[in-house]
Amino acid sequence: MIAKKLLFSLLALCLLTTVDSLAQNEDQGVAQAVEKLRKLMIDPDKAGLEAIASDRLSYGHSSGKVEDKAAFVEALTSGASDFKSIELTDQTITVVDNTALVRHKLTGETIDKGNTGQVKIGVLLVWVKQKNDWKLLARQAVKVQ
Repeated sequence: MIAKKLLFSLLALCLLTTVDSLAQNEDQGVAQAVEKLRKLMIDPDKAGLEAIASDRLSYGHSSGKVEDKAAFVEALTSGASDFKSIELTDQTITVVDNTALVRHKLTGETIDKGNTGQVKIGVLLVWVKQKNDWKLLARQAVKVQ
């Protein structure tokens, strides 16, 4: 009887450890996708942006403007949206099934029509896992102090 309880306890511990390890791997995969997006926003690459964004992307700016995938890619690759630097802080990641919610603060330097500016916004990213890749499904930004 004691051997069965011990075996059961060990199996339960192994299962919990495996589940925790899988959750950490998912968080890591999402964090890597966020970092890839950050780099692509600074140094835009059309193929990279198209690969990381879902075909159903809804990309909301702090101004209220909302772009689909084509407009998002065009804005970055044409220079209409031009980031010289981006720093992400206070990031949290929550994964539920094949969906991840990422919140962070974004500060950066922009160039708008030749004029340098600063941006400081709060961002919510929604990622969906498709064929083992995390794709950006939605983004909404808000101005912060």
